[in-house]
Amino acid sequence: MPKIHFIAIGGAAMHNLALALKAKGFEITGSDDEIYEPSKSLLEANGILPDAFGWFPEKITTDLDAVIVGMHARADNPELLRAQELGIQIESYPSFLYEQSKNKQRIVIAGSHGKTSITSMILHVLKTLNKPFDYLVGARIEGFDLMASLSDAPIIVIEGDEYLASPIDRQAKFLLYQPHICLISGIAWDHINVYPTFESYTDSFKQLIQELPKAGSLFFDETDHVLADLTESCPEHAAKQGYQAHPSTIQDGQTILIGKDGKSYPIQVFGEHTLKNLNGARLICEQIGISTTAFYEAIQSFKGAAKRLELVASAENGLFYKDFAHAPSKVKATTEALKNQFPSRKLVACLELHTFSSLNPAFLPQYAGTLDLADEAIIYLSEHAREIKRMDRIEEYVVQTYFKHPSLRVIRDAETLRNALLAETWGEANLLMMSSGTFDGLDMPKLGQEIGMLRV
Repeated sequence: MPKIHFIAIGGAAMHNLALALKAKGFEITGSDDEIYEPSKSLLEANGILPDAFGWFPEKITTDLDAVIVGMHARADNPELLRAQELGIQIESYPSFLYEQSKNKQRIVIAGSHGKTSITSMILHVLKTLNKPFDYLVGARIEGFDLMASLSDAPIIVIEGDEYLASPIDRQAKFLLYQPHICLISGIAWDHINVYPTFESYTDSFKQLIQELPKAGSLFFDETDHVLADLTESCPEHAAKQGYQAHPSTIQDGQTILIGKDGKSYPIQVFGEHTLKNLNGARLICEQIGISTTAFYEAIQSFKGAAKRLELVASAENGLFYKDFAHAPSKVKATTEALKNQFPSRKLVACLELHTFSSLNPAFLPQYAGTLDLADEAIIYLSEHAREIKRMDRIEEYVVQTYFKHPSLRVIRDAETLRNALLAETWGEANLLMMSSGTFDGLDMPKLGQEIGMLRV
């Protein structure tokens, strides 16, 4: 079996691909300078957690069949330099995944927001209906032990990230998959550290659209005007179809789909952005032969991807959700979803600015109005995360200037945040915690209990 070494094995997609290849019988090794949960425990349980953190050029030997390098590594990474010196095959994980799936029908879900949720919905439906498929997705999904699979299945569903493929292949990851079927969920400027202008960001999506193959299919959120304009460049030899939010009603805090088959289907997720995602997932499933009614019946048991409006704790008159939202469009959509679902409850929204983009003052204007529907807003600025990323301190008045929320507070450490939330009144109130980080390790289930809610 092939022997593969992963440089930066702890990444979300990297460790999942490593686990999938290990399950397939490949001999896997890896390195990283830091690995967090759940990657750390999963790698350890499968016997491929590095013995020590750091980079070790001596791990790169001529008996390796390939080295897969993640974006967390730098171009001067000592292991990468050693692999180049020895002439070993070097791949990004997208290029390697393409090679492993060349003979499959490739379905790629792209977009600035919603791609994890849409991918998760499709996988949930396929699994519920016992359809054979392979996949790569960046979040935990209930019912799946691994977030990547490579087998002899005829199709593969891939969450297509627009971030750069690797430190030595600086094109968007999704361009390497060469999809037969592509869905783009929306466009909102992100990753300012590698896409310094909005045009440079949208250019990658435009290229993805233009490179669709003959008889390929494109699905897109037609309510996104920037995206709708980009789809004008879709080649004539490919079909395209827009979609909007799926029709629904809300009854006693629960969303009920108004099915195109004339029936009603209660679902466990909510929010206009979620209903858009669901409609896109439906179209993809229909494209690969799943009936509309079968989709509706299967999607009723979908509880959402991990960290995507994930319920942490609940009480009779309050709910505590956490969400991966960090980009402005995600923050706005998630905040609006929770407030619109429970309009009579106070909403306390806490956002950690954690990414390179969100910690860049030049990007902060993109957040204007994103927390407007929150009754109280907290911006969390981790001093620890700022130091690791070597970013300048953002003063409170700068945050206030751009978020423009009348009751906004800035907090910089986990204990102060915990105390602030414990001091809130939680009768008829919901709590929303949004971040791609961890609020410096804040124990959210414990916090839920402390504010009077029970862990779910």
